[in-house]
Amino acid sequence: MTESAASPLRFFGGSAGALAPFGLFMVGVAWLGMSGAPDERGFWPILIAALFLSLVLVRDRNRWAETVVDGMSRPIVMIMVMAWVLAGILGALLAASGLVGALAWGAQVLGVSGAGYAVAAFLICAVVSTSTGTSLGTVILCAPLLYPAAGVLGTDPVILMGAILGGGTFGDNISPVSDTTIASALSQGAEMGKVVRSRLRYALPAAALAMGVFAVLGGSEGGVVAVVSEGGAAASAPSPAGLPMLAVPLLVVGMLLRRRHLLEGLLVGIAAATALGLGLGLLAPEAVLRIDVEQFGARGLIVDGIEKALGVSVLTFFLMGLVATIEATGLVERVVRGAMARTKSAAAAERWTFGAVSAVTFLTTHPTVAILTVGDFTRRLGKEFGIRAERRANLLDTTVCSWPFLVPWFIPAILTASMTADGPRYGLPRLSALQVGLANAHSWALLAMMLLAVFFGYGRRPAASETHESTAPDTKQGE
Repeated sequence: MTESAASPLRFFGGSAGALAPFGLFMVGVAWLGMSGAPDERGFWPILIAALFLSLVLVRDRNRWAETVVDGMSRPIVMIMVMAWVLAGILGALLAASGLVGALAWGAQVLGVSGAGYAVAAFLICAVVSTSTGTSLGTVILCAPLLYPAAGVLGTDPVILMGAILGGGTFGDNISPVSDTTIASALSQGAEMGKVVRSRLRYALPAAALAMGVFAVLGGSEGGVVAVVSEGGAAASAPSPAGLPMLAVPLLVVGMLLRRRHLLEGLLVGIAAATALGLGLGLLAPEAVLRIDVEQFGARGLIVDGIEKALGVSVLTFFLMGLVATIEATGLVERVVRGAMARTKSAAAAERWTFGAVSAVTFLTTHPTVAILTVGDFTRRLGKEFGIRAERRANLLDTTVCSWPFLVPWFIPAILTASMTADGPRYGLPRLSALQVGLANAHSWALLAMMLLAVFFGYGRRPAASETHESTAPDTKQGE
């Protein structure tokens, strides 16, 4: 007899059986990362093996299959895949039109090179992500433009990508339009403005520490690196010719600032880049799209851009299907209930909040889902022990802006690594998610700030009463 659709999905071996496939995936990804595997396509066989193990261990295979498909077809998954495809096309068009060379030229004119370029990349991405509220969108937009210039500017490519991801993390953490900021504030009944202001006490020291790391480690030992590629050298050689193409990313960012959808902005950006590149003679029509009669197919920048998104898109489908099977067991909810039963003090409540949201983040691999899952638990526990709404929101948000940007099987690190796929064209390596995550000094610093907060009380100030939170935003000052 099949289980009711409302009942938890059951596995042989209970929770251990449900988690075993995810454990296999984590071990496989860690092995790939430590082996220096640079391509997310290497994750595919591991995920297939994990899904097969999950199928072997589950009790109701029909319901398991439906759960996997439901997880793969979530709207957020489809939005991410579409964004990666469109961003791949836009990045290919902008790179081929000489924008990378224009950035290199501008950096040389301003005297920015080596480690200074890594610091500048962090600041650029921090501004973009704070303005748009999206770390993934920032990486998608900025990484293909900033990474190729590392060669001619003598910047360490690993540190540069860590700076780009760190800058995206900065805005995801503090931007009032970020999904994690909104989720953390609303789940705790906190006023958005106060949450953002109070969060600066964690974000700014972390950013300062990160910039110090980038400034020290960002220069490549060999100095300026020659750019070599088939057609890539001309596109990335320092030259002001591609400067007009800067209008395209500015257009896209402007649309996002006006709260237009990311997909709309990317599509408009593709159209603008194509028209401007062709109109200025920076792109040849056959380079954009051509028919390859001998291979019975189409080639060109549009096709190349789509192909670049294939690896991370397939990985996302498989991973979200696997995560859905864990969520369907009810394990996440049991973790939250167990944490509530063991909390005895305000300091312990904060440690449990940090531990619970960290555990759920690792189980679901999605920061916003993790916040919403433990939000009610954190709010009830925090009110009982006098922890202010803003501090609770900051504990949640800053924690989920640490792990996913460091660990190599989370989407931000994987996505950022995938943005280096064209590196060999410019004489640069294609990086792994492990390399990128380790180099993200900002998220490491945020994690250190959270450990300082929950274990040593940094920023902890008791609230006299927060009984009003259920009906109105918090009006108390500070944390």
